[in-house]
Amino acid sequence: MNLEQQQWWSQFLTDEKGVILDVRTEDEFNNGKIPDALNIDIFKGQGFIYALEELDKTKNYYVYCAAGSRSANACNIMRELGFTNAYNLVGGISQWEGPVE
Repeated sequence: MNLEQQQWWSQFLTDEKGVILDVRTEDEFNNGKIPDALNIDIFKGQGFIYALEELDKTKNYYVYCAAGSRSANACNIMRELGFTNAYNLVGGISQWEGPVE
């Protein structure tokens, strides 16, 4: 599900089962991320799938990338793998106005 940043962030902040997932490359991640984000690079192919399968499917995932395309793809993959709640950040971190570390 695509969410604009205000809804994405406010929903995450009140979600006891929320996890932020950054699907950019490790280099992109190391250059700045949303606080407490977990990084799994979607470009890792099957490695991305294996890493997703290690995650708790009962949690709610707030997914982002640089501009929103990779994270939208990641949310679709997650749904195919049985994740029920994966929320894509429209515009990605490039349009993010919230905290960054």
